[in-house]
Amino acid sequence: MAQQFAEAQIKGDKVVVFLKPSCPYCVMAEDILSKYQFKPGHLESIDISGRSDMASLQDYFLEITGARTVPRVFIGEKCVGGGSDVEALHRSGKLKGMLQSIGALQ
Repeated sequence: MAQQFAEAQIKGDKVVVFLKPSCPYCVMAEDILSKYQFKPGHLESIDISGRSDMASLQDYFLEITGARTVPRVFIGEKCVGGGSDVEALHRSGKLKGMLQSIGALQ
């Protein structure tokens, strides 16, 4: 069930952030992404903290991304990592190109 949920959310040309609101790295990733002008529906944040299948979701993230920590940030169905990874991509200028390549920006 967790796998099907995650796969359904990740699908398509959008950015999906799986997060827990109390996590400082999640806040960092959301702050960085908020600097960009997304087309409607191209940025989705999913709070997994209250879900009964949270542990299963994180186990699935470990299986497909190599880490079970949050945030798990997906750009166009590809995991780019967590908060520090998003920050590094932003600082290097690569994040904007990745977002443009999937047509997520206005």
